[in-house]
Amino acid sequence: MKLFTIGFTKKNAERFFGLLSSSGVKRVVDVRLNNVSQLAGFAKRDDLRFFLRRVCGIDYVHLPDLAPTKEMLADYRKKRMGWDDYERQFLDLMRERRVENSIPKETIDGGCLLCSEDKPHHCHRRLVAEYLHDRWGGIDVRHLG
Repeated sequence: MKLFTIGFTKKNAERFFGLLSSSGVKRVVDVRLNNVSQLAGFAKRDDLRFFLRRVCGIDYVHLPDLAPTKEMLADYRKKRMGWDDYERQFLDLMRERRVENSIPKETIDGGCLLCSEDKPHHCHRRLVAEYLHDRWGGIDVRHLG
């Protein structure tokens, strides 16, 4: 099973859609809590769905069960919580939601987890990929740009 991840921040549309097109991604799996923000530019939900289909021939699905809670995200962004605590709480949330049982493997296989962070190091999309790899095994995770 292949799973990709990507963030749209610090990428123009040409680079973003180019990375997705050249990777063999079948669908973008949006794991953002808020996917309609004006700050998302070309990555706003409806625009992104259109561009992915038209430019790349790639499907789009939003899976909010793979996103943090509003409170958790606010605490991290406002520096009321460090990365280690955020990571622990987020993984506890994934276990509580039992996402390995509720998310179809077919949706993840060939999918690309999308979030806003430029790099995966301090982003929950990496945590989701690692969590699913630990539960399902056999996932080749590749972070795109």
